[in-house]
Amino acid sequence: MVHPESEQYIIIAEHLNKIYPGSIKALDDFTVKVKKGEVVVVIGPSGSGKSTFLRCLNGLEEVDSGQIIVDNIPLDDNEKHRLEIRREVGMVFQAFNLFPHMTVLENINLAQQLVRRASRKEATAVTRSLLEKVGVANKADSYPEALSGGQQQRVAIARALALMPKVMLFDEATSALDPEMIGEVLDVMRDLAAEGMTMVVVTHEMGFAREVSDRVVFMEDGRIVEAGDTEAFFSAPQQERTNDFLRQIL
Repeated sequence: MVHPESEQYIIIAEHLNKIYPGSIKALDDFTVKVKKGEVVVVIGPSGSGKSTFLRCLNGLEEVDSGQIIVDNIPLDDNEKHRLEIRREVGMVFQAFNLFPHMTVLENINLAQQLVRRASRKEATAVTRSLLEKVGVANKADSYPEALSGGQQQRVAIARALALMPKVMLFDEATSALDPEMIGEVLDVMRDLAAEGMTMVVVTHEMGFAREVSDRVVFMEDGRIVEAGDTEAFFSAPQQERTNDFLRQIL
């Protein structure tokens, strides 16, 4: 059955509930919908459920109830649907998760060859193009240990893009980086946003959030405290809790 709003939204996450052992409610009747080409930034204190939400969006975590639909594909028990969503949704984590025994080129080629069934020649052409795009074209034959944190994260972004996803999820993609390396990763993310990539970004970088996002979602205790247009969110928040949070981090 086609969801009535699937034409309007590429991501529909409705009434999500996720409870961890010990009755910790990571998501509490949580609903977010994202339009194609929209950049949504999710902010909130530690433990508010931000990362859990992202991990549920591509099936890395299971929700206890609620529904997730990505590009009109339901994330359900159908393995075919799950594989389709994994192809549609690229994810970049706080840790770079590159295979240390493989070169940069091999790291990015791997998923293309396994998932997209690309030949080595086809995969390599895509990889070199993406390395150029993220500014590390000269690192194709290097191993991850020879790269800075910022370079490794840009390679991780290239790897996620190699499967040609329609949606990119970023989970604190800059929080493990030294301050001088954060900018080079944010620049790549800015470029993606400018190209019209649909993005859901969990971040503490409020300057980036204000500059690049279309909408901000502020979470606490698994629920949405406030959500809205970026400029209005930062300039005139409606909730006192939002005000308190922004005063602490701005």
